[in-house]
Amino acid sequence: MKDFITKLLSNNLVEAQEILEERILELVDEKLDEIEARLANEIAEGNIQRIGRTKLIRVRIRKGKVQRRVKKSSVAGFTIRGGRLVRMSPLERRRRKLAARRSKFKRRAKLRQSLRKRALSLRRRKAMGLQ
Repeated sequence: MKDFITKLLSNNLVEAQEILEERILELVDEKLDEIEARLANEIAEGNIQRIGRTKLIRVRIRKGKVQRRVKKSSVAGFTIRGGRLVRMSPLERRRRKLAARRSKFKRRAKLRQSLRKRALSLRRRKAMGLQ
């Protein structure tokens, strides 16, 4: 900015204009990057709408099926029953935690199994000269 002022005071207006234009372009680029990041964040969270202590998930895909307008609790330890937010019992929390842990191991095992089968198929294709 000091260069701009010195060029302006020394009546070198062409160079002052170039410095000013470069600075304006830098500022525009920065603002565009900020807007782009904000829009990307809004698009990512576009399906989830927070309503107080609950969140409304508009569209999502689970088990190959499309689920629409699912209401979930946004508070840890609470669930929705009959349209109301209810605290989970310690037994239910423990069962959910154990079920999540079991399903984690099963998911990992099934993924490894499918990767192993894919590698075997690719090896067979390569041996047959198809790939």
